[in-house]
Amino acid sequence: MIAVIDYGMGNLRSVQKGVEKAGGKAIITSDVREIESAAGLILPGVGAFGRCMENLERYGLVDVVKQVATNGKPFLGICLGLQLLFEESEEFGPVEGLGILPGKVMRFPKSADLTVPHMGWNKVGKRGKPKLLEGIDEGEWFYFVHSYYVAPEKEEDIATVTDYGVKFTSSVARDNLFACQFHPEKSSTAGLHILENFTRLVEDRTK
Repeated sequence: MIAVIDYGMGNLRSVQKGVEKAGGKAIITSDVREIESAAGLILPGVGAFGRCMENLERYGLVDVVKQVATNGKPFLGICLGLQLLFEESEEFGPVEGLGILPGKVMRFPKSADLTVPHMGWNKVGKRGKPKLLEGIDEGEWFYFVHSYYVAPEKEEDIATVTDYGVKFTSSVARDNLFACQFHPEKSSTAGLHILENFTRLVEDRTK
């Protein structure tokens, strides 16, 4: 079973439906025991960084998210669920994040040529070979909605990059963890393929 972590913010049902369409089984939960016992975890997120951190603390989920993100089980972060993994964000901040990955979250620079938030379809360029990107073509298109982007300290954590005025990290990967700024549940065939890869990893772990 895949647990979609519920901390009161995020497109939870869309993510759950995406997993189900990919052939997996998912529950939406804020129960620590269910999160700990799940075979795979997804941390989605929509909204302000600081508010999301406050909700994680209020729901008593900070410690368990840190635990499950590093304990070897397949873990997928989506959109703000990527940003929260880092040490701090500039959004109304600095605001402290979960600190699972070194680096910070930055706002897109002001430019007359660019609209912020970055919203719509854009291409990703692959930097590594994480399992969740197997079968994804170089330059594949995914759907984005965000005003801030992550700046990892370690190059080896970068899985894909995307160009929007600046070249930014659009996904990261480390061991069991993969997290993306784009929304796989809204990214048509390519996004479904990532969710299928994630579901397959979860199934392989439970065999």
